[in-house]
Amino acid sequence: MATIQIKTGSKDYPVVIGQNAIHEIDPFLRSEFPDLTKLMVITDANVAPLYLEKLQASLHGFQVAVFTAPGGEEAKSIDTYYRGMTAAFEAGLDRKSLVLALGGGAVGDLAGFMAATFMRGISFIQVPTTILAHDSSVGGKTGINHHLGKNLIGSFHQPEAVFYDISFLGSLPVHEIRSGFAELIKHALIGDPELYKWMKTNIKDLAQIPAVQYETILARGIKVKAAVVSEDEREQGVRAHLNFGHTLGHAIEAESGYGTITHGEAVMHGMLFALQVSKEEAGLEFNLDEFISWIKSIGYETRLPEGFAVDGLLSRMKKDKKAVGGKLRFIVLEEIGKPIVKVLDSEMLMRKLASFI
Repeated sequence: MATIQIKTGSKDYPVVIGQNAIHEIDPFLRSEFPDLTKLMVITDANVAPLYLEKLQASLHGFQVAVFTAPGGEEAKSIDTYYRGMTAAFEAGLDRKSLVLALGGGAVGDLAGFMAATFMRGISFIQVPTTILAHDSSVGGKTGINHHLGKNLIGSFHQPEAVFYDISFLGSLPVHEIRSGFAELIKHALIGDPELYKWMKTNIKDLAQIPAVQYETILARGIKVKAAVVSEDEREQGVRAHLNFGHTLGHAIEAESGYGTITHGEAVMHGMLFALQVSKEEAGLEFNLDEFISWIKSIGYETRLPEGFAVDGLLSRMKKDKKAVGGKLRFIVLEEIGKPIVKVLDSEMLMRKLASFI
């Protein structure tokens, strides 16, 4: 069992990673929340049949309500948020209650935003069940989607703790493994060159990664994010570096319809584009052909499906939260482990997107 301490300006909290980590939740609650009135587990229709009963069995003597959202990005709709808030009020939650987010990134974002806005803010704990959620469960970004863009409605609200039970990863389908592993590659590219080299050399099959390796890789990825978040909690500076690959990735998700392409696979396309831009605009020395060969060998598509248009993608990118005054603040790499912000104008992006898609 590994524990990483996240330190931010507003809160410090532990991330506990390991087999059966959920058994650490009950003693944590009794130690840190002696006046706790009620728990609400927020999960989704995919995760609830697998792990809800196991989580409930690990909580002894607490009053536990449950709200089950739809699976996937539909969990982050305004309608689901409203129904979840109604369920919380009807269950009798108050300001000394606590939310447990049991699921992937979409559930964590929804649950965190519900906790941030319920009676102006109550505590919550992340219990991620996917690889992708190693990224979203740490750092305090919460939110829901608007039809004009992903995560446009949200709040910064740090969890009290993250309990990352590695045993939950065994049920993930391969497309979800790919989705989550893309974020691990991102963390390695922006902040851990040695981890990137190790993964490229040793990861040959995403379906055959042993639990002990997952614990190590996830801890390394979370440490990259922790270092950035501790320096810049509210994305006023270097935290923007975590968006490497996301500006185009979010546009791809929105243009294709949320859930059509997984978040991580869209981000992988975004990273490929960002690496190309990095070589052309930031002087990155990087063997892109070797990278493409590796990610193809572990199952990633390296060409966008047909049907995407430059105008549509560019319009979505301009609605991104990182856009300022209509100009895009794009994350590129000067070298592996050294991201910078580059302001790119629309005409340049149109030319580069036209050659990319």
